[in-house]
Amino acid sequence: MKSFRTYLSVTALALAVGLAGCSAAGTASTGTSITGGTSTSAASGSSGTAEAVSLDTLSADTHYDADDLTWDAASEVAVPLADDASTVTPDSSGAVKVDGDTVTISAAGTYRLSGSLTDGRVVVAAGEDDVVRIILDGADVTSSTGAPLVVQSANEAIVFLAEGTSNALADAASYTDQSDDAPNAALYSMADLTIAGTGSLTVDGNYNDGISAKDGLVLAAGNVTVDAKDDGIVGKDYAVLLDGDYQVTAGDDGFKSDNEEDEGRGWVLINGGNLTVSAGDDGIKAFNTLTVAAGSATVKESEEGLEAQHIVISGGTASVTSNDDGVNASGGSTGTTSQGGMGGGMGGGGEMAAGDYTVEISGGSLTINSQGDGLDSNGSATITGGTVVVNGPTNDGNGALDVNGELVVNGGTVAAAGSSAMAGTPGMSSAQSGVQLTFGSALPAGTTIQLADSGGAVVATFVTSKQAASLVYSSAAITAGEEYTVYTGGTAKVTAGLGEGTLDGAQEQGTVTAGEYTAARGPGGR
Repeated sequence: MKSFRTYLSVTALALAVGLAGCSAAGTASTGTSITGGTSTSAASGSSGTAEAVSLDTLSADTHYDADDLTWDAASEVAVPLADDASTVTPDSSGAVKVDGDTVTISAAGTYRLSGSLTDGRVVVAAGEDDVVRIILDGADVTSSTGAPLVVQSANEAIVFLAEGTSNALADAASYTDQSDDAPNAALYSMADLTIAGTGSLTVDGNYNDGISAKDGLVLAAGNVTVDAKDDGIVGKDYAVLLDGDYQVTAGDDGFKSDNEEDEGRGWVLINGGNLTVSAGDDGIKAFNTLTVAAGSATVKESEEGLEAQHIVISGGTASVTSNDDGVNASGGSTGTTSQGGMGGGMGGGGEMAAGDYTVEISGGSLTINSQGDGLDSNGSATITGGTVVVNGPTNDGNGALDVNGELVVNGGTVAAAGSSAMAGTPGMSSAQSGVQLTFGSALPAGTTIQLADSGGAVVATFVTSKQAASLVYSSAAITAGEEYTVYTGGTAKVTAGLGEGTLDGAQEQGTVTAGEYTAARGPGGR
């Protein structure tokens, strides 16, 4: 993989993994385009912008190759699983060995597993150049001593979920092998791992993690449910979602990549499909860069929703609920720090250290419901497109927008509601104007807030999802220096808090002037 400091942000999804059923080969996926993040060798600066590249580049920067999802059905080796009675047909090469209720695969090939083991395991111990494809065709494997499916060695392992089938993996609550390099997940791979197919898979990680790949992980398709005591789904070098429906419940982190040692590794990419996470700690986490480019990523429960050194939202839909920060650019490799004015990130005034952390939003939809800071960057943040809605903290110890460097808004629509004492605003470098509303007392959940221009036309309608004493709003409809009248009430038709409304029955609250950001300033407070 190339040595990217911040990885590639995907801008378009055409990854239709049209996968075949039980008796035919998978069909290669077609087309996707991506744009590169800041690279130590191919880009300059730290903005994270770069040029579009092709599917070939994605294949070059990961182990994924759509050709791996195509094979000759006649070459398959059938492995019917049964307690004390597993068999192999045909297997002239002797690549599959059955020892009691342990099935070991030792060579490249395609192996179709069906049936069940109530206390067994499947082990892949192939050569370093071997690609091993395991088709789960109504397979149910449970182990009382460790992990039910382990890839000890291979070049790449592909777990393919046969169309129309339900499959399950469940590990032990305590593992017999407690050595440092022992498996610690119900589906555990020391090699690059791809999950594909249109069938379903239930993974119960009773000991530690649900799915863990110690190299790269690509989720190309599948209907997968993971319930894990610790982390839900982990790819060490990278974790990529291309398609499918993944439901994750985790006692610790939900979906992450955690390589802290190798430059350019430890990144997460959401490029399609649907990911839903309920986590005891971070929802979706990357050591390096976390990119949402297409598809849907929903964090229903977390301490911190999205966390990485660099966070990129270029498309798709992201929705985050958190007990602490919603989107948090922190951790990772801090690099050098520089002193910079708060740029409105904390409501103006003072200086804080801004490190090598970034949030960049250029498209898509991001909705945050946080008890701590809403959109938080220990460095800078830039919004050039898309829609950002923050329902931030009700306590005055945090803010809906909290940027140590400068928050630059050059496009898109931003509505950030929350407490007033630490309300952040766009910085002086912003090309797009906005308004800051601070109310004398907190408005209750469900309050409609509307802005009308000098001609009486409604230019913004926002409905609070919880108590809010402050609202920062920026869009192309707001003109710097113009005066806007603030109303509460009226009618509203909104999605994620933003939409259209009328002033029928609304109450006027005062006026604000676009571009005048002061933490203590409220409607009409000149």
